Amino acid sequence: MFLPILVVVVLLDIYVFKAINSLPLGQNQAIWFTVYWATVILTLLGISAFFRNVRIGKSQMKPSTNLLFGLAFSLIIAKLFYSMFLLGEDVFRLMMYSAELIFRDGHVTFSSRSSYLSWVGIGFSAIPFLGMSYGVLAGKYRYTTRTEKLKFKHLPKAFDGFKIVQFSDAHLGSFDSLKGLRKGLSAILEAKPDVILFTGDMVNNVSTEAQPYIEEFKVLKAKYGQFSILGNHDYGDYVRWPSPENKATNLANLKRIQSEMGFEMLHNRHVMLEKDGEKICIAGVENWGKPPFPQLGDLKAALNGVSSEMFTVLMSHDPSHWDLQVKQHPKKVDITLSGHTHGMQFGIDLPFFKWSPVKWKYPKWAGLYEDAGKYLYVNRGFGFIGFPGRAGVWPEITVIELGRV
Repeated sequence: MFLPILVVVVLLDIYVFKAINSLPLGQNQAIWFTVYWATVILTLLGISAFFRNVRIGKSQMKPSTNLLFGLAFSLIIAKLFYSMFLLGEDVFRLMMYSAELIFRDGHVTFSSRSSYLSWVGIGFSAIPFLGMSYGVLAGKYRYTTRTEKLKFKHLPKAFDGFKIVQFSDAHLGSFDSLKGLRKGLSAILEAKPDVILFTGDMVNNVSTEAQPYIEEFKVLKAKYGQFSILGNHDYGDYVRWPSPENKATNLANLKRIQSEMGFEMLHNRHVMLEKDGEKICIAGVENWGKPPFPQLGDLKAALNGVSSEMFTVLMSHDPSHWDLQVKQHPKKVDITLSGHTHGMQFGIDLPFFKWSPVKWKYPKWAGLYEDAGKYLYVNRGFGFIGFPGRAGVWPEITVIELGRV
């Protein structure tokens, strides 16, 4: 994987450098070239550091590695944006050259690049670079609390005003700041939850990533409990284990760690929350997603014994599950809480306009969705993975406030 990416990055750098080399830089040429090749070296160092961690199976990222790779990734994206300008102009130049060859007699020359467009492209590419660099330095710990007030006719009166606080996709192996983590945990408590629900992906790959944070997570307390499920990353499927027994031990350790943190895990089962003699159901399934993701969730088992009239909240890590199984299930699930997408940690997330590349794979990628009185909420994620930052799509704590119509 490292070599193909390295080849692509080198070819991209050569293409971009040829464009910069054609600009009228005058006396500043040496400065421009020095800065450019410094970005090339930084990019190569960042990619190498990241893949070295992956190769040796290191489960916890260092702050220096996250910073180096984050800036390298930001530079790659900026150069890709710039190359889009260059490629568009190159295609136009090629078309004009071809037309002149066909329709014009005499000597035909291939037109040079427009300096104006090249400068515009540089300015345009600075926008994603600055945005993603901010995401690496600060955006990944810019926690946002989002509140949705949902009303139902059949909600028990005792649960009117009941607060469900959800967070998802912690990916603790990526964290590089204890202060940043504590900021997020404090935001969960500040929401004054009646119940706390974690919807999967506590780690990137292995249970040891979560071990250092047991005491930190013990601060999470809610009157009606803390419940969790597993996400696709929690099963250890992305690691080469010496034996199936080692993999099973890793999963058992993660379950133990989450229990020590204070979570009750719901593996294809449910619990009843009782308040003033009335009840609602909180159910949880193991990961169920489109292939190649595991389909271990058993909705039938999770809802076994739950009456059709019972108000039910389901935790299911992958939002694909809602469209493909949950909505069609004979037992109506009033609210499904998911995560998984992270909003790709990159995009535009405004009240009046939302966009992220992840929407091409997951049409329901962030926020609230409704169909025939059934709701899905997709949490944007608490942590980060891969790109060590967030740009435009900030880490989220979700508050679902229940009400009666």
